Amino acid sequence: MPTDWETHYREGDMPWEKGAPSPGLVDFLAREPVRGRVLVPGCGAGHDARALAATADEVVGIDIAPSAVRLARSYPVVGGERYERADLFDLPAALRGSFDWVWEHTCFCAIDRALRPAYVEAVAGALKPQGRLLAIFYLDPGNENPDEGPPFEVSIAELDALFTPRFILEREWLPERAYAGREGREWMRILALRG
Repeated sequence: MPTDWETHYREGDMPWEKGAPSPGLVDFLAREPVRGRVLVPGCGAGHDARALAATADEVVGIDIAPSAVRLARSYPVVGGERYERADLFDLPAALRGSFDWVWEHTCFCAIDRALRPAYVEAVAGALKPQGRLLAIFYLDPGNENPDEGPPFEVSIAELDALFTPRFILEREWLPERAYAGREGREWMRILALRG
């Protein structure tokens, strides 16, 4: 059964809400500012989108939960960020093929595992030619079994199998910092869309 994200936001049941951008993203941006147009699917409260907006030309945060979009819009604007209610799997035409970057942090681990191939296609469809995916994947959320979630775990081998047909792995690393309790459980990657 799909997760009712809107109910989670309305009821304040948001264990993923940490009140700040991903430490791994903050560290990356301090070394390598992201430029151009960035899509943030599953943006939630928009903390990561605002961090990206400090360096990028434009950031579009999308979420399927209207309450998440309202929450993201309630924060002061940092730069060229905006928030829309939209579904990554059914992007409006104006958002397709128009981004230099997609930032992944909490969307991939939240979707049903059966949707992961469609996720890869959706991200590829959002990017311009030679666009890049910058991602923090949650390898080990500490679940009892792989089907428990969200968040759903993922292995590096599964990431390779899913993304290699559409993307070239440029770089990967263990982030130096993570939210408390996620240390050593996340994996960062930069993937370039295949031509």
